[in-house]
Amino acid sequence: MPLKYEQPVRLHLTFASIKNLKFDYMATGKGLFGSSLARKYWMALTGLFLCSFLVIHLLGNLPLMTGDAEAFNIYAQFMTTFPVIKAVSYLLYASILLHAVDGFVLARQNYAARPVKYATYNGAANASWSSRNMALLGTFTLVFLVVHLKSFWYEMHFGNVPTVLIDGEPVKDLYTLTVTSFQQLWYTVFYVFSMAMLGFHLWHGFSSAFQTLGINHPNYTPAIRAVGAFFALVIPGVFALIPVVIYLNHLAA
Repeated sequence: MPLKYEQPVRLHLTFASIKNLKFDYMATGKGLFGSSLARKYWMALTGLFLCSFLVIHLLGNLPLMTGDAEAFNIYAQFMTTFPVIKAVSYLLYASILLHAVDGFVLARQNYAARPVKYATYNGAANASWSSRNMALLGTFTLVFLVVHLKSFWYEMHFGNVPTVLIDGEPVKDLYTLTVTSFQQLWYTVFYVFSMAMLGFHLWHGFSSAFQTLGINHPNYTPAIRAVGAFFALVIPGVFALIPVVIYLNHLAA
């Protein structure tokens, strides 16, 4: 039986496929941070990580409402001195920065994709107000973070914060610094408004993060949205309640 020339052709196609596969891999590697899809993945992952931090941070701040200065100062001392927490804090700072930069770049890309505005646009018919204003909400939240970190984190690390004795050990009195800040009406109003903006940001962002990661199914997506709505209402709501309680206690004193 004469030999057919199928095998050389197959071998040639195999080499071509490998060459194309190598090219695609290089393109994918280049797009790890550059493509809009990759940025959306990083946006979702950093957003969910920051959500977990919000829960921990809220639990640590609850003693402010009950006036338990010792418990709050111990929490603040632990969060700024324990080696593992300090290492995670650097991941937190990087996540905030990456989340903000990715949000800015994606907003620019979305705007550039539609250089000409529609003659008639009814955004409310297709999307909620929070989903249409995520860039604005995120920008305001970033401004709040800068002010908040300057008021507390910077003062805790580099400021002249007085110390108190707890079990015979000197601990920085961040409780007094925090309570004094929230006794100012402007800061309390700014904080409460910022938590409202954060709530709107989370209202869309929480469920959107799961959808971006491919966790989207009729059987459990409604539950994710319900959890996201609960999270967006309760977490920022309790955060906002803390300065209000402190300010009202100050007025009643």
